[in-house]
Amino acid sequence: MAFLEWRRFNFFQVVKDVDSGKVKECIKDKKVATSSNGNGNLVFGDSEGTIYLVTRGFNVTTINAFALRVCLVQMMQHSPLLVAIGEDEPGINPLIKVWNLEKLDKLGIPMCVRISRTIPNNRPTPASTLCVHENLNLMAVGFTDGSILLYRGDIARDRLSKPKVLRDGGMQPVTGLAFRSTAKQTFLFVATTSSVFSYNITTKDKEEKIELDKEGCEKNCSTSTESAHDGQFMIGREDAVYCYTTDGRGPCYAIKGTKVMLEWYRNYLVIVSKENKTLRASAATSPTTPDGPGGLFGTTSGSETHMVTVLDIQNKFIVLETSMQDVISVLSEWGSLYVLTGKSDPCLYHFQEKDLQAKLGLLFKKNLYDVAIRIAKSNQYDADGLTDIFREYGDHLYSNKGDHAGAIEQYIKTIGRLEPSYVIRKFLDSQHIENLTTYLQELHKQGHATEDHTTLLLNCYTKLDKTDKLKEFIMTKDREVDFDVEIAIKVCRQASTEDALLLAQKHKMHDWYLKIQIEDQGDCKQALEYIGKLDFSEAETNMKKYGCILLQNCPFEATELLKRLCTDYRPSNKPLVDNNMLQGHINPFVDRANPADFIHLFTECPEHLEEFLEYLLKEHSEWNPLLYNTLLEHYLNSWGTLASAGTVETSRRLHYEQNIMRLLQNPDSRYDKDQVLILCQANNFRPGVLHLLEESHLYQQILQYHMIQRDYKEVLSTCQRFGKLDPNLWVQALWYCARDSHTPPDLLEEILQVIEKNKSLPPLLVLDALCTSSEVTLANVRSYLLNVLTAESKLAQREQEQVKKNREESERIRTQIQNIQTKSMIFQVSRCSACNQPLELPSIHFLCQHSYHQHCFQSFSESENECPSCLPNNKKILGHIKAREKNKNLHETFHDLLDKAEDGFALVAEYYGRGVFNKLTVVMDDPAQLPQKPVLSDRNILSTGAGAEARMRIAEQPSSFRGTYNQPQTSVPTTSSTSRTAHISPSQIQADFASMSMGSQNNSPKFSSYTPKSYETRSEASGSSFGTKGQTPPPVVKATQPKINPVSVKVEQVSKNPFDEDEDDSTNPFSENLESSNPTNTVGQKESMKGVAFLNNPFEDEEENDNVSTSTNPFDEPDDYDKEKNPFGCS
Repeated sequence: MAFLEWRRFNFFQVVKDVDSGKVKECIKDKKVATSSNGNGNLVFGDSEGTIYLVTRGFNVTTINAFALRVCLVQMMQHSPLLVAIGEDEPGINPLIKVWNLEKLDKLGIPMCVRISRTIPNNRPTPASTLCVHENLNLMAVGFTDGSILLYRGDIARDRLSKPKVLRDGGMQPVTGLAFRSTAKQTFLFVATTSSVFSYNITTKDKEEKIELDKEGCEKNCSTSTESAHDGQFMIGREDAVYCYTTDGRGPCYAIKGTKVMLEWYRNYLVIVSKENKTLRASAATSPTTPDGPGGLFGTTSGSETHMVTVLDIQNKFIVLETSMQDVISVLSEWGSLYVLTGKSDPCLYHFQEKDLQAKLGLLFKKNLYDVAIRIAKSNQYDADGLTDIFREYGDHLYSNKGDHAGAIEQYIKTIGRLEPSYVIRKFLDSQHIENLTTYLQELHKQGHATEDHTTLLLNCYTKLDKTDKLKEFIMTKDREVDFDVEIAIKVCRQASTEDALLLAQKHKMHDWYLKIQIEDQGDCKQALEYIGKLDFSEAETNMKKYGCILLQNCPFEATELLKRLCTDYRPSNKPLVDNNMLQGHINPFVDRANPADFIHLFTECPEHLEEFLEYLLKEHSEWNPLLYNTLLEHYLNSWGTLASAGTVETSRRLHYEQNIMRLLQNPDSRYDKDQVLILCQANNFRPGVLHLLEESHLYQQILQYHMIQRDYKEVLSTCQRFGKLDPNLWVQALWYCARDSHTPPDLLEEILQVIEKNKSLPPLLVLDALCTSSEVTLANVRSYLLNVLTAESKLAQREQEQVKKNREESERIRTQIQNIQTKSMIFQVSRCSACNQPLELPSIHFLCQHSYHQHCFQSFSESENECPSCLPNNKKILGHIKAREKNKNLHETFHDLLDKAEDGFALVAEYYGRGVFNKLTVVMDDPAQLPQKPVLSDRNILSTGAGAEARMRIAEQPSSFRGTYNQPQTSVPTTSSTSRTAHISPSQIQADFASMSMGSQNNSPKFSSYTPKSYETRSEASGSSFGTKGQTPPPVVKATQPKINPVSVKVEQVSKNPFDEDEDDSTNPFSENLESSNPTNTVGQKESMKGVAFLNNPFEDEEENDNVSTSTNPFDEPDDYDKEKNPFGCS
């Protein structure tokens, strides 16, 4: 397009004296030699060496930069650095100076941070051009002789590396320089009056020159675009504006005229050229020059007229064209364009660009929608705004121009934002169907079509008789589907089901294919074949959806397909053995559906359900219990139906019965026993009921089942089979026979024999059960009663013999205890009980009539307080006592034994005899708590009643069972050597005899010179006579005080002592014996009995008194035992 053919618009508003004359005041009568802009400043340099800085508010700062003149100046765009070249001395002596505008001196003037000379090869040459890279590390200076110096390094530093001479002198002067950087390379464009070339300066000292053009340009007639326009380097010549890139020569614009200046502003190219007659005539008629032939603001005689043209290179528009007088510089800063004009009378013009809406409004008035669209796109207009322009453009073409094809093209651009009905209504006329079809096709391609749109498009194809288009639209193969297949199937289904099936099959719309095949075509077999070719998940889903209909119409084929789905499914169109299997790769995951999801489909065909379930259970056993339950329910229902039919179907009923029992008896079956038991009971299937009850160990229920059926033979058989596992079965059978008047006598007799043998029920309860029946006679139970009474008689006889034996033993022990308490103890053993050698001093004697050498005792004794010979027996007795105490807390054991005992009352009596329900006082060794008086039991030892034998045994213990000092009751167990239980060994017993009170310390002979820790020869007289006066008492051994028990507690109460003076002898069973055997007992003798204690009777309960608790008879008082431990105690 020729320049004269470019459309002209007025998109700028020119404002004169925008600075209110501030700049004019500063540069008046001065010649502006150079200018620049950047970092928020306009910079001017005059021929007298002064630089003027103009801020946004048009405040001017003056810098006396050079003594003579300013030649070149460049302000960095994004840095506060100002670079200038000028002269301070006469002659050709160019200097480079750099100011940092942010660093001010005391007068507020920017500081100069660098001064250096710029002389190529030491030849004084005037500088013609200056260019500094925005990274501040590259600077190039061009000279009038064609030389070019390249500086590398920080331009703000004074000491730089030596500049590189890229081009030596002797050539045409350099008129333009520009840096251009790409991602990896940096180039320097150079323009001279005769050529254009570039240097690749990426690598230092390896600069490469690239020739671009053999014609150049004049000074100030070159500029560089922004990176958004590929960073082009432009030069202006008479015929055109030429563009160059790093790759070579670019486009050119045929803009004729003598160019004076080129400048780039945003997306516009600003050209200042000398006015000629042609342009002058054009400007005179242009709306941008309303003031007549003299230009926008008139002319001044003697001045040069310039034409300022602003071009939109991208859209090929002339957005401003005006003439001005003596244009000095064109600057772009603060987002606007500024022009300085006038040599003698300078003036600053502001070219203010109109906003986008104003531009578009202007274009809409002229119906220039195509131009408006290009401008909107170049200004990144939003999609909604562009849609409005497209819509208005389409309406303009449709209504005003009658260009329906062009209108539909614009409407297509609105798809997605403009409602389709707005366009469709305009083209519903039959003569516009072709255009409507085009729009609908594009609507489908962009994915905005609805069901109605698809229907309309198919109808358009039909009206236009474009069957090929219809087929092509439906059966798209080589391109993406640009329509909703589901909608197309719905439309085709109404017209032709065959086409709909093909479309559904082609696009794998399985649900639609099956719906059409089953509901419209009614071909269930074809539908089953199609499902069998699908993948597992799709086949499973469709069988769940259509399985009921398919089973009703094709039961055999559908059942087979369900078998495949629930076992090892594989699509029928795939080989059984694929390449992975041939290579040995086995897939561990098998596609297998859950059969429980399909059971409900067999409601109308139960016979196929039986086949289906039997096949599954045959293939695999680890199924859900629901499958087993369902199959058993089907078997039971079929068996019950045949059973009600009589003997006609006997063979089939037997078949089902065998299947049921086979399934129930199979150990791999996983049916729900409770549910199957209910089913068997509901169908009265006796074998199944009995089997399930036996499997669940419900023997009582089996017995009750036979009782309800009055099957006496099976009742007896059940008791015989399971009686050992559950002895209560015989008891249940007894109660049943007692209540049933039709019970055979032999059954009752056999039950009584087993009860008698196993002692399952006490005789009294047996009689109580039999008494409830009026049919049972004495003759029926005669044999049982005789056997029971005979056994009880024998037992009573044995017990009486044992009681007699125990009484004799108790009497012997009682006599031994009495002798120890009332008579002297004479040690007549002459040999050591350990080594059986004659005794020699030093020796040790124990009250148990065992004597030892001192060295033998030390060798064989485990404890210095224990007799080695009696120690094993004592430990055994103590172990029994401790075990008895431990068993007191075993309540669960007691109740368990009580449940299993043949005679519960006998077990309770036995526990009473063991003292389990007694409150036992644990006595600890603590010499500080020794009683002041001898303690004896204050209870009469009964010779009759429960526990009599045990009490007599305790009362008649030999000398090895002595009492100990009663300590406070405690339940704290201890393993310390200082703690003692209530029953202790004889070495812990302190003995004192009334007969020893007559002796004195001097007259008491000793057995040995050594006395162990636990024993010492008694040497103190008790204050009472022993025997006749002057009689020498026998040697007596006195036990030392035992070790202090750290857990012992102070004694709060003591039991009554029948030997105290204030004690009533009526309660002492031994009072007569004591008086008859020792009538000479005096008060002194009684005092000498202090410290004597007896072993508590474990069969007696505690009775709290002043100091010590002693055992009593648990049968004497109703509340003298621990009710908490008595299972028969009242709560």
